[in-house]
Amino acid sequence: MRSQGQVRFVRISSKFQKRGAAAIAALTLVWTGTMATAIVNEWLQHRNATELASREAKITSAESRVAAYRDDLGDVAKDLSHRQDFIDDMVESHLGELPTVKDVTGVQDSTGESRRTIDKVSVAIPEAAGLARMEARQLAFVEGLTRLADRRAAQAESAIRTLGLDPKAITRNADRFAMGGPFEAFASGDRGIDPRFEKLGLSLARMSALERGLQGIPNVLPASIDMISSGFGFRRDPFNGHSAMHQGLDFRGPVGTPIHATAKGKVSFVGWKGGYGKVVEISHGNGLMTRYAHMSKFKARIGDPVAAGDVVGLIGSTGRSTGPHLHFEVRINNRAVNPRPMLEKGASLLGANRVLAEKQNGGAYAPAENG
Repeated sequence: MRSQGQVRFVRISSKFQKRGAAAIAALTLVWTGTMATAIVNEWLQHRNATELASREAKITSAESRVAAYRDDLGDVAKDLSHRQDFIDDMVESHLGELPTVKDVTGVQDSTGESRRTIDKVSVAIPEAAGLARMEARQLAFVEGLTRLADRRAAQAESAIRTLGLDPKAITRNADRFAMGGPFEAFASGDRGIDPRFEKLGLSLARMSALERGLQGIPNVLPASIDMISSGFGFRRDPFNGHSAMHQGLDFRGPVGTPIHATAKGKVSFVGWKGGYGKVVEISHGNGLMTRYAHMSKFKARIGDPVAAGDVVGLIGSTGRSTGPHLHFEVRINNRAVNPRPMLEKGASLLGANRVLAEKQNGGAYAPAENG
């Protein structure tokens, strides 16, 4: 520092400089923390205000709905009727027209009783007549859906019987497969659930089980039908000449010929299995399984979902085999059944994609794309 012609020097030690720098850094951190806290608090306040506004809107909506019920039951009934019209239109556009009582045997029709209920309510409580009519429409709708489910279940059951199978065997364990949890009765007030709703639930469950079982029945050829070299049943064993039970169909073919899944399912086994050699097994649900044996190469892995027609392996001659061929089995609850009726009738009944392109590839099966 210069003062009156004299120069003086001020020396700042490195220790003092370090302390000063540390103090400045600490002040900077405190300022940054304070600003961050203020920003976070502001954001939390904004979020809480938004949630509060949302809850208030819901409360206002519920309160306005209660007020509407108190003001005019007629308007409420009209609103509910419009909603029911929308539901009816949606069901008709996706499921078609609901069947009438005469279309399905063994179903209940409470139309007459519903009309009497509407008349009685209209006389006793005139302001509730609209709601009584709405309830009658809902019950009629439930009965219509029940009839639809029963008709579809009957169609699936008939198709299963046509394929030579017992529907009870297909659906025996369907209602207990991979389910659990505590029992809680489904009830509404002191009266319990209306039996028509319970009947709808049971009908839908049965329809679903039968259609699921039908979907898993073999309906696509694993190889060309012209390649069948040995059928299902008793035959002379090709190795020792003794009588034996052949529990599947044999499809002869060159090594490397594609083998196709015969129905929708999930691969449950891939590997070597005794005299079967290289095997792929597909579970189709409800105890139904298909087996593809003597493969030369696998084209699937355990857990893979497959569609009808997907390639799961290649024909070979592994295991107890006299030459390259596919041994194909169908088992229900581990009991072998004849696959041929299913394969021959399944395509027409289930609408499977089965193509025999003889002119193009000498009779080998050529499935449509994606099964």
